[in-house]
Amino acid sequence: MKRTRFFLKKLAWALFTIAFVVILNFFLFRVLPGDPARQGIRDPRMTKQSIEAVRQRFGLDKPVINCFSSLNPLKTGNCFINPFETQFFIYAANLFQGDFGISFHYNRPVVDILMTRLWNTVLLIGAGQILAIILGVSVGVVAAWKARTSLDYGALSLSLLAWSLPTFWLGMIFLFWGSNNGFPIGGKATPGMSSAPLSEQIVDILQHMVLPTLTYTIIFMGEYMLIMRSSLLDVLSEDFILTAKAKGLNTFQILKDHALKNAMLPLVTVIALNLGFTMAGAIQIETVFSWPGLGQAIYEGVVRRDFPILQGAFLMIAISVIVANLLAELGYSMLDPRVQSD
Repeated sequence: MKRTRFFLKKLAWALFTIAFVVILNFFLFRVLPGDPARQGIRDPRMTKQSIEAVRQRFGLDKPVINCFSSLNPLKTGNCFINPFETQFFIYAANLFQGDFGISFHYNRPVVDILMTRLWNTVLLIGAGQILAIILGVSVGVVAAWKARTSLDYGALSLSLLAWSLPTFWLGMIFLFWGSNNGFPIGGKATPGMSSAPLSEQIVDILQHMVLPTLTYTIIFMGEYMLIMRSSLLDVLSEDFILTAKAKGLNTFQILKDHALKNAMLPLVTVIALNLGFTMAGAIQIETVFSWPGLGQAIYEGVVRRDFPILQGAFLMIAISVIVANLLAELGYSMLDPRVQSD
């Protein structure tokens, strides 16, 4: 009963936060100065009739929330308007149907563009996260067990160096190195590979993933190693670890049955939040390696002022982080039941 109440409480807060994000995400781009129709499609040859047609095409001819709002670009005197015909209610209604709007640049549904980019990001960044977690946790456990030895100092120095490296700089280093060693340096696949056998397509995609995945793994591996080492050192100094040693348990038994479960608590939150931000993709990595993911879509949306793309991408990122935070709290409650009493 306590676990169910805890879950419902956290779920309610997550839904409330998502609702707040939806509202904030709508008004975020409406407060920017200028006419979205002119900013989204920059062409000095466009006539007033063409601009008005663009406004009607993207629903910009309707009031944002009402005629008296300072956000309303239309200075019309007819304020007796059905509130369900305003941009906000149309946006909210379409959103519940999975419609994120139409891209200014591509003139295609935003959801189609973002879903394609999303899977590319999950493929690339997901692989990097898995490798970073495995390597970071493993090295952190070894460093903590061999604390204050040359092995610990070496692992600590390398992890600090990896964590402090600028992402774009490390990506460019691998870009130069890969270009001289036969690795693909841009894109997801070689042009023309769509007609090749499936096995060759998979190999080609994996080759394109090597350099950006390696960049992502090194950056996050240092973070996971440092957190795991610090957390495990705190646990290994507890009295119950000394008791386990006195019972004659070996190193593997102490780590597996007593230390790791408690040391994983801080790491669960970090991993969950990083997985949430995986939806955003590593914008710098995807831009350096021209990987067609969600991060590059955000970069292109900023350059082209494609507000529907940015609005949809930010909403997906926010929801993914909220869901990841919810999963982290539920994971906390499973590792430490005392959390449920809060």
